[in-house]
Amino acid sequence: MLKAAMTRVDITPPRGLELAGYPHYPRYNEGCHDPLWAACMYLNNGKQEVAMVTLDLLFFSKKHVQEVRRRAETVCGIPKNHVMISCSHTHSGPWASGRLDIESLEAGKEQPIEYVQNLIDSIVAIIKRAKEESFLATFTYGTALCGVESDVGGNRRIPGGPHDPLVSVMSIRDEEEKVRGIMVNYTLHPTFIHEWSNVCTADYPYYLKLQLEEQEPGVIVGFAQGASGNQSSRYYRQGESYDEAERVGRCLGKAAHKVLENATWQDDITIAVATDTIELELRNFGTEEELREKVAIDEANYKELYTRYGNSTNREEYYLWQNANLKLLGSEDQLGYILMQKKGVRIELLEDEGPAEVLAFRLDGCCVIGIPGEAFVEYGLYLKAMAGFGTVIVNELTGGCLPGYMYTPESLATGGYETDTSMLSEEFGMKLMCKALATARSLK
Repeated sequence: MLKAAMTRVDITPPRGLELAGYPHYPRYNEGCHDPLWAACMYLNNGKQEVAMVTLDLLFFSKKHVQEVRRRAETVCGIPKNHVMISCSHTHSGPWASGRLDIESLEAGKEQPIEYVQNLIDSIVAIIKRAKEESFLATFTYGTALCGVESDVGGNRRIPGGPHDPLVSVMSIRDEEEKVRGIMVNYTLHPTFIHEWSNVCTADYPYYLKLQLEEQEPGVIVGFAQGASGNQSSRYYRQGESYDEAERVGRCLGKAAHKVLENATWQDDITIAVATDTIELELRNFGTEEELREKVAIDEANYKELYTRYGNSTNREEYYLWQNANLKLLGSEDQLGYILMQKKGVRIELLEDEGPAEVLAFRLDGCCVIGIPGEAFVEYGLYLKAMAGFGTVIVNELTGGCLPGYMYTPESLATGGYETDTSMLSEEFGMKLMCKALATARSLK
């Protein structure tokens, strides 16, 4: 018989803490539009137990994940590798990792230590509480469709390019058939709320959760991010606003609920766990002289386009100067890395995140694959197609971060912010995916 539970805790930071997500635009928390949550789903089939935790954060460092696991094993006996911790990737929450932006590295900015320690305490507490409060339960999983056909989001580098429209769902209910917990995964940057905001918000996942809470009163909902390194609402949204975040979040919430409406519930499931690691591989950016020349070219191009179109209300003209701005920020970061390394400055996102870990849970016919960092959608689609399970859920930003995006070789040829700002090699993304695929397939 299956025992399960779902718990959560408010992890909204106090006023004054710097908000993560738009590091080139420093912002300090002035309040809360909606609370940020840590949520935990616990499953135990009598032979194996696992805990899946989602955090409404941009990043959560590997060293913090390891501390949570160590303490969770001590206080409630769950094996370290049986705890999966993933981020929603909200761009309006506090820092809980190292940083890569040159401005922060030069200024010597650090993580908010007191907040992070309280966060670790809170995560351990909800894992412990979930195990203690577990009840006889049934479990279901599945997917629904919601993507560009609903003007929700898609490829932010190539309009109409590769994207993942699947809303992935796992859920538990009690003996009275009341739905008690839902985990949702979707592949889309939470960036409807931009750098103009100085308050905390989970962005569209807040409204996704709200929709499900209205349809299933009393339920606890967690949200994990898919392989969204090149996925956003850039070419698909109707604006940057809470109204648009609500439209999209509720659309996704309704799609997620369709999985429950058509669900087959099981009171006994297979649970298996596999994990592996891979060393980070870094790229060679070139010389300082070459990078200074690149920055100068990108800066001139951005200024020219902004002079022409900076005040334009035309959407296509806006993208011209904004994409040029992102390219400039990427080339500035490249130069910054070279200068910081010359000075011997320690870069936490590089030093604290290796080796990269992949973690896979088999939950009957569903496989949840956790990978660190931000991966382009092509990699997520590859894992879903090749893992060999009927339902495959890819949680990125799981078990830690990485020093930049896992981009594709094609994207490196065409360039852009994601490739320019990443310290990872061209081959690393595929190597990590091969490791993840082998780890997942070992569970079959």
